[in-house]
Amino acid sequence: MEPQKFTFPKKEKLKSKKLIEKLFAEGMTVTQYPIRLIYLKTTLEDDAKIKAGVTASKRNFKSAVKRNRIKRLMREGYRLNKHLICNNMESNFAFMFLYLGKEMPVQTKITDTMIRLLNKFKAENAKGIK
Repeated sequence: MEPQKFTFPKKEKLKSKKLIEKLFAEGMTVTQYPIRLIYLKTTLEDDAKIKAGVTASKRNFKSAVKRNRIKRLMREGYRLNKHLICNNMESNFAFMFLYLGKEMPVQTKITDTMIRLLNKFKAENAKGIK
């Protein structure tokens, strides 16, 4: 068994504008305040089982510096906990994490929320994940 890798390489980042639009139009959601996960099963035959993106609302955080910090915290929370769902994934998914809160978060809160959110996703999609 190889050691656990806590990485978030470029191939796992969600960048396709078409896929992002499809995700918001057809995707399903799981919410664990203050983060909402929008996900969609994809048919992309790619190296990465999951393509993930993060976003924070410009309405709630006018300053780009604050939005970028929130996105950095969410990427870090995902990177450290993606092993909860990635290891036994059978299907390919596109993920978008949205920050819903109105206050600046701290890393521990984001990480705890991310763990609960990914476990909730895993419970709802048990047949796609072993």
